[in-house]
Amino acid sequence: MDDIKAVVLAAGRSTRTYPLTVTRPKPLLPLLGSTILEHNLTQLKGLVNGIVIVIGYYGEQIRQAIGYEFDGVPVSYIEQTEQKGTGHALLCAKDLVGERFMVLNGDDVYARADIERCLQHDYCVLASWHEDVSRFGYLQTSGNLVEDIIEKPENIRTGLVNTGFYVFKRDIFDIQLEYSMRGELELTDFVRVIEEFHFEEAKDNWIPITYPWNLLEANVALLHKIEPTILGKVENGVHIDGSVFVGPGTTVKAGTYIEGPVYIGANCTIGPNAYIRPDSIILDECFVGHGTEIVDSVLFPKVFCKHRAYIGHSVIGRGVNIGAGLITADFRHDGANIITLVKDQKVNSNRQKLGAFIGDDVHLGIHTSIYPGRKIWPNLSTLPGEIITQDRF
Repeated sequence: MDDIKAVVLAAGRSTRTYPLTVTRPKPLLPLLGSTILEHNLTQLKGLVNGIVIVIGYYGEQIRQAIGYEFDGVPVSYIEQTEQKGTGHALLCAKDLVGERFMVLNGDDVYARADIERCLQHDYCVLASWHEDVSRFGYLQTSGNLVEDIIEKPENIRTGLVNTGFYVFKRDIFDIQLEYSMRGELELTDFVRVIEEFHFEEAKDNWIPITYPWNLLEANVALLHKIEPTILGKVENGVHIDGSVFVGPGTTVKAGTYIEGPVYIGANCTIGPNAYIRPDSIILDECFVGHGTEIVDSVLFPKVFCKHRAYIGHSVIGRGVNIGAGLITADFRHDGANIITLVKDQKVNSNRQKLGAFIGDDVHLGIHTSIYPGRKIWPNLSTLPGEIITQDRF
């Protein structure tokens, strides 16, 4: 193996994914039975001989979760004490890398095959075709080379965008970065300066986690690749259709109907008479009881929903208690896309179905109804019968 290290950028605060990242860094958001960061580090196995993680916001959580070795590869940490941009984050790790290295975002989802193709070049950026380039850096290309990166263009609709994965040689550190218009040192300026900077187009999953619903989409994308596996106990009278994973120590009780693909983690209780519909991800130690219906949602560990609730197209944080009769409304009467507030700005989710996003340790009272796309911050509660029409924080 060549002497190649990976620099993982994991220092950001990630306010656009609130309330899910109020209590944790975005790289530690769950991805099936793992986390985004652990998924990405797994893709690097056999490709690198060292990992450097640039930490900042809740950095100690990352250090504790990953430790100083991952799958036999040594892991080191450097703290970005001031948020001065992605270029500054890489400069923090300058003394920990060798002659050739890769850089990737710790909070996007990458695939190994795409990484391997990028490593065929001395300088390379992973690109992905996107229907809406206005949220990303648009790659202006000629042949297989990058000519320029235009950040969040307003007059370009579709095209190749920057995924935040790069291969560099050490001589980039000879380039003096200048602060951008937004007062940051930008990693993309290295790409602009180097004469022959290749790109490879992503052929597997690249999933940027920009908004809370992107976490739902990332989990569902990986869910569609799992093999049917039953490690827990499934009682007589349970109907299972399609690809379903049931973790060890989990009991699925009689009368429950599961339509895959579905992922159920370890030490859960499901049913009796629960209805688990496609694209549902229920993580460890959850209780989903009688009459509860779940579809296209992610339940973090230790969610307790004892009876009669509807959870659709939602993400429910760790330790949330769901009162009987809860409904997450997930569809507008006019069928239009769900609009939701992100940092006080209205954002089109580009989804016709979108439910609620609930932070950790929220207590939802009985018969609570939540409008589509609404969010509740950690440790709050709702009254019995309350209708949530606006974000609660």
